[in-house]
Amino acid sequence: MLEMIINPKNTDGGEWKMFFVGFIYASLSLLLVKWFFAGDVVLSKFSGMIVVTFCVMFSLPYIYYIIKREEVEDEAVEGFFSVWRAHKDAIYAFMWLFLGFVVAFSLLNIVLQDSNLFNAQIETYCIINNPGNIEDCVSRYSITGDAIEITGDSTNIGRFLSILENNVYVMIFTLIFSLIFGAGAIFVLAWNASVIAAAIGIFTKYQISGIPLGITRYMIHGFPEIAAYFITALAGGIFGVGVIRNGIKNKKFLRLVENVVILLFIALIILVIAAVIEVYFTPALFR
Repeated sequence: MLEMIINPKNTDGGEWKMFFVGFIYASLSLLLVKWFFAGDVVLSKFSGMIVVTFCVMFSLPYIYYIIKREEVEDEAVEGFFSVWRAHKDAIYAFMWLFLGFVVAFSLLNIVLQDSNLFNAQIETYCIINNPGNIEDCVSRYSITGDAIEITGDSTNIGRFLSILENNVYVMIFTLIFSLIFGAGAIFVLAWNASVIAAAIGIFTKYQISGIPLGITRYMIHGFPEIAAYFITALAGGIFGVGVIRNGIKNKKFLRLVENVVILLFIALIILVIAAVIEVYFTPALFR
């Protein structure tokens, strides 16, 4: 019923509308988990993953609709700039959807004041930033804890290579996921949105007034990263749908492969730029 009320076709020509779609779906996901699973002794421990799962379920009709539409357009274009022009609207739509996720997750994470809703995300944050003492990090960074500042001894070049390596792994996983199930990569992207929201909560010390600054702090490098993942997901989805529609013997197959390679190349370049921003620019702006 929900997909009939919020129809994917209604966003054609208005990519910004996807922000509200993402905001509504992320909000519904959090509220449903809060209402129905918070009191369950077992399931409440997995609230962070259930929130993301609900968000993915709600978003699948939109993602599948966009990928199917883009595959049809992809058959008629070739060349670097033509491929970008053909798919930029879809990428913008994905970005607006992602921003809607981040804003809703960040806002309700603070409003609902329930650390279980983002328990997995906070643990992931601690694994990345303080792998030597995860339990203490989780207890300190939960809503009821006292935030501390985590520092590292790694050099900029070492951190750059580490971040780039991690992002490339996520890119590969996104590609594989989208090849297996065209719209399936939305799970990776919704998960990243929820982790960023948890990081924003930690950065702002769970103050609503700090959300705009927190979003700015993480989106400076987060937007390019997520754009790269969306481009990768789009490439994988287009390839999968294209092969099913036309087969590998069709003359359109080579054009499809060429366009997918171009999209993946664009995604890789964006990931390098995002890593540079995260290591060298973001820390300088937010000391």
